Amino acid sequence: MAAGEVTPGSGRIVRPSREDQLVAWLAALAITVHLAEAALPMPLPGVKPGLANVVTIVSLLHLGWRAAAWVSLLRVLGGSLLLGTFLTPTFILSVSGAAASVGVLALAWPLARHGLSGLGYSVLAALGHMGGQFGVAFALFIPHPAMLHLLPILMTFALLTGIMSGIIATAVIQGVRAENR
Repeated sequence: MAAGEVTPGSGRIVRPSREDQLVAWLAALAITVHLAEAALPMPLPGVKPGLANVVTIVSLLHLGWRAAAWVSLLRVLGGSLLLGTFLTPTFILSVSGAAASVGVLALAWPLARHGLSGLGYSVLAALGHMGGQFGVAFALFIPHPAMLHLLPILMTFALLTGIMSGIIATAVIQGVRAENR
């Protein structure tokens, strides 16, 4: 049996598809970017540039929202295990943001045929991510009305980082498409 092959009880050899391999590679790349981002100083607690989400948006545009969901959730899980934050409040906020972001992408995915761009998806994902994190932080960790004063600031940062990530993701996708011609 060759490396990477699995023989289930039926005796049939199962090999990962090309898409499975690409999702694994993209998830590893997203985890790497996530780890690098964790070393950067944050302007506000919990506010990061969101560069790992570039990989999620590239996954979305290249493979679809299900692949993007896998990349995003594997990034959160792998990153938290490597950073030692698994099952901590940081992990809970990260997974809630990723789940909200993926949910928004799943709802927005049918709009692709109506002209929603990588930039549009990225902004929606960033706003969904921040909204999900904020909702969970407010509900579980700091249920104080004063927290609501931070929401416009945090959503503004999400909008700006979503625009930045969208521009980068669009450039990457255009480069990949040009390479494949």
